[in-house]
Amino acid sequence: MPIGDLLPEIILLVGAVLIVLFASFAPHRRQAWAASLALVALALAAGVGLLQWREPPALTFSGVWALDTAAVVTKLLVLLSGAIAVALSPDWMRSDRRHGEYYALCLFTLLGVIMMASANDSMELVVGILLSSTASYPLVAYHRGFAPALEAGMKYFLIGALTNSLLVVGVVLLFGLVGDTDYARTAAVLSAAPDAAPLALSVAVACIVLGLTFKLAAFPGHAWMPDVAQGAPAPVAALLTVAPKIGAAVALARFVSLLPESQLWPIIVALIAVVTMTLGNLAALQQTDVRRLLGWSSVSQSGYALMAVVVIGAEPQALPALLVFLAAYALANLAAFAVVTHLRGRTALADYHGLGRTQPVVTAVLILALLSLVGIPPLVGFFGKFLLFKVTIAGGYAWLAVVAAINTVLSLFYYLRVIAVTMFKPLEGEVHVLGRWSWLALLFSAVLLLAASLGVEGGLGLMEAIRLAG
Repeated sequence: MPIGDLLPEIILLVGAVLIVLFASFAPHRRQAWAASLALVALALAAGVGLLQWREPPALTFSGVWALDTAAVVTKLLVLLSGAIAVALSPDWMRSDRRHGEYYALCLFTLLGVIMMASANDSMELVVGILLSSTASYPLVAYHRGFAPALEAGMKYFLIGALTNSLLVVGVVLLFGLVGDTDYARTAAVLSAAPDAAPLALSVAVACIVLGLTFKLAAFPGHAWMPDVAQGAPAPVAALLTVAPKIGAAVALARFVSLLPESQLWPIIVALIAVVTMTLGNLAALQQTDVRRLLGWSSVSQSGYALMAVVVIGAEPQALPALLVFLAAYALANLAAFAVVTHLRGRTALADYHGLGRTQPVVTAVLILALLSLVGIPPLVGFFGKFLLFKVTIAGGYAWLAVVAAINTVLSLFYYLRVIAVTMFKPLEGEVHVLGRWSWLALLFSAVLLLAASLGVEGGLGLMEAIRLAG
């Protein structure tokens, strides 16, 4: 068994177990030390993951685990997202008497997401989704005395239970049709007999795609995202609006590439993309709660990501474009939630009135993050969306690119509304912030966002690196 191929994942697993043991015996004043243990585990896993970048693409563990460009890039993005979320947590969780286990749940969630993106077997995909789901349910409701957190946790759990059940039904049906759960074997059987049992295959595909829309926060499995963004602990909201989306997008791209053209999956995914981005933007326009606005924004971003999935079989640059977009989205969204966390979870739009006068650096980071989410040049979000539009048009779906462009203009209104109140509204009340940990995490996320936005060469250079590695 090539254990070394799973060394980053083993590091996460061992780190989570050590954190559970440490938190079980450490007194309250030392519970925050578990965050340092988590950051060490994440740094070690990322270091080993970088070494895997240099290796040629391969399948390991009898073909169920992919070690290719998509898997490694996803792994690094997920670990980076986890590191920022963990760094935001000690100040936020300081008053919780037993919060050491919280960091173990974060690592288990990240491990499940990495399994989703690396799965080359449908049962491996199920295990990854279930691990990330079961570990993240308690994270959302970690503040047990806060009613919105409990409501968000319950909605997240119920939607997850339904969609995960559909996913398993779809995997079982597909296994019955193909006789194997391995992706290579599945693709070979489906290509050899593309018209065999079309109804059963359509039901299986529909169930699996619906199951993945839950982790992607895309229609129709999206309804949990605004509640989690608003009610969960702010660092958890930062994590769950980014990491599962990255893993699910790559997992969906892997799965649909197996399907025969007779399934008409590109047009189905395109329609899901249109509904997702439009619904997310229209709902965000009505929000007066910044965290809930970011939650609906995250839904709309899932619709943009699905554009690359639509043309994954028709355009060779679709997967690199998807990875660049996910990286750009992750950096911007993490920076935005780092600001929210540093401001002690200030959530009403009125709480941001005049913020630019008292917290100019924090406001600048928030503005950069929101403009990057829109896709304003020269920020990295522009490069991500530009590449999505490019591959979508090249893949023959120009109409989808037009719909996405209209939605991008629509999203500008609610992002600018937040920016406007920070700069032009009079200050209302005092502005309280968290401590050193959240400040450092905020600065780190801002530096990453700025570094990725240095210019066209930087954005396209990342695209070229991913293409060459693939």
